[in-house]
Amino acid sequence: MKKIFLLITVLIGLGATAQTTDIKKIVAPSRTKDHFMIQYGADVWSGRPDSVRTGGLSRHFNFYFMFDKPFKANPKMSIGLGVGIGSSNMFFNNTNVDVKSNTVNLPFTIADTINHFSKFKVASLFLELPVEFRYFSNPNNMNKSWKFAIGAKVGTLLKSYSKGKNYVNRAGQSIYGTTFIEKEQSKKFFNGTSLALTGRVGYGIIGLQGSYNVLGVLRDGAGAKMNRWSLGISISGL
Repeated sequence: MKKIFLLITVLIGLGATAQTTDIKKIVAPSRTKDHFMIQYGADVWSGRPDSVRTGGLSRHFNFYFMFDKPFKANPKMSIGLGVGIGSSNMFFNNTNVDVKSNTVNLPFTIADTINHFSKFKVASLFLELPVEFRYFSNPNNMNKSWKFAIGAKVGTLLKSYSKGKNYVNRAGQSIYGTTFIEKEQSKKFFNGTSLALTGRVGYGIIGLQGSYNVLGVLRDGAGAKMNRWSLGISISGL
């Protein structure tokens, strides 16, 4: 009788251990902490004067390596920290932008009646450090989870340049051929530091992301106070 009681006790103990293990698997799910985040979408400069005539699809492309740290008290929440490269390409309509000018203000010259490039853009490249506060509706299965994140990112300007293609006269006739390209590089007029407020919402790995650059596009005294807005899609494991 004692042997039977001892056997039942052992079986109950093993069952309790297995049940505890199953609960731990549910409560404390394992998930990757390191992941990539890719962002692509449209850019807009707010506060533009009439002389700054952007056109076409101005856009950004960002690529970050992120580290996710879940809250021990609540696995649905975490902090995301990362590092990566952000870019912005602003396209202009019949406007010449002289980034290498010797003037105090960055010249935006309307080129309707003078020679100009049929396609023209100003591109900027940043080294950025994003930080996010994140919430997941289903931390046990990230591929079937709603995801929300708010945060900020700070960056430093690595490179800024203009690129014009197909130099034409005021009648729209090509002067040097349609494949002619001219690039000019200078960071003189542009703000060397960026600080943006960010937000994301999505399901699975696909999401909608947006940001607002608090600091101006141009340095103080280099032109009108303009701020960059971004809206697009994001691909991220978390």
